[in-house]
Amino acid sequence: MPVQQLFLKIQATDTSDKSCFIVFLKMKTYVLLLVQFITCVTMAQTHNPSREIKFLALGDSYTIGESVAEDQRWPMQLTSALKKKGISAAPPDIIATTGWRTDDLKRAIVAASPAKDYNLVSLLIGVNNQYQGKTASSYAPEFEELLNMTIAFAGGDKSKVFVVSIPDYGYTPFGKEKQQIISKAIDEFNAVNKSIAEKYGVKYFNITDISRRGFEDPALVAPDGLHPSGKMYGVWVDLMIDRLL
Repeated sequence: MPVQQLFLKIQATDTSDKSCFIVFLKMKTYVLLLVQFITCVTMAQTHNPSREIKFLALGDSYTIGESVAEDQRWPMQLTSALKKKGISAAPPDIIATTGWRTDDLKRAIVAASPAKDYNLVSLLIGVNNQYQGKTASSYAPEFEELLNMTIAFAGGDKSKVFVVSIPDYGYTPFGKEKQQIISKAIDEFNAVNKSIAEKYGVKYFNITDISRRGFEDPALVAPDGLHPSGKMYGVWVDLMIDRLL
């Protein structure tokens, strides 16, 4: 029964007795307070600025930020972007080195033995498998094993994990002459990591299309003529930030 009808019924039943009306007002007040309480709790659970983000970034030269300043690495830019959104974020922990393949990253992770309490973990790996002549089929099981390790570092919570696609270095001065060959191979490797990410229900960010703007905007490429610049990493972060909140 609508509230207005209930109110009218109470009035019509006994206009001389105010007790029913007082009870109605009290009940209405309690209901409103309950609704406000539930709303506040829900908002606190979905967006809690006081909860500090503890971020672990796993990868290779693209994650360590070869040829850019430390504050221009994309994991650093991501934590800065989170802070601008009012979210507390510690400096990221990074396990990444230029030249690493999937097997190199696995060995480094085992040696580092990270904690399993991170609430944000990323994985970007594979370009050196491709560059060093490894096949996409051999990459697949190694990437899947790394993704399982990545999920473990987030305490098993897949919602806290994300995969970043491999950039296309064919759109740099270094790879320009073999752009078509490189791009085709990068697409094959990315098809693998995207399929595995989807299999596990993990967020996937396609930054490859951004990397393919390197010819039209040379400022997206670092001075070494091969790696992304801080500007490109910033565009990656713009793509990621809203889906990570």
